[in-house]
Amino acid sequence: MRHALLEGQRDIVLLLARVLLMILFVLAGWGKLTGFEGTVGYMTSLGAPMPTLAAAVAVIMEFVVGILLILGFYTRPLALLFALFVLGTALIGHPFWNMVDPERSANMTQFLKNLSIIGGLLALAVSGPGRFSLDKG
Repeated sequence: MRHALLEGQRDIVLLLARVLLMILFVLAGWGKLTGFEGTVGYMTSLGAPMPTLAAAVAVIMEFVVGILLILGFYTRPLALLFALFVLGTALIGHPFWNMVDPERSANMTQFLKNLSIIGGLLALAVSGPGRFSLDKG
């Protein structure tokens, strides 16, 4: 029984997982796209190299790739690519080890949240998108 618990709902659960994993990023990517100058300013404040390019990459990854993952298009490779992107944002955007409380606690939570998202993306890369996807598998 424990191996077949959600087997009949596998495809709908994978669709739900894709939507839930990506909704945060799609909304954030849209905000970065519509406020691009502010995004470049934020990247500059983080010390990101080539802040305009970094902002463009963030928009493409969060908004475009996020939508592609929701749709289930090239799911396995894009989930792996997105996992690397999320790791990079965790390291650059939430360096809690260089901070003192209360910033340290808040950024450690954000860093760990990113690691959790990476876990979901890796599971998606291994499982595939399910039947309700453009990949159909």
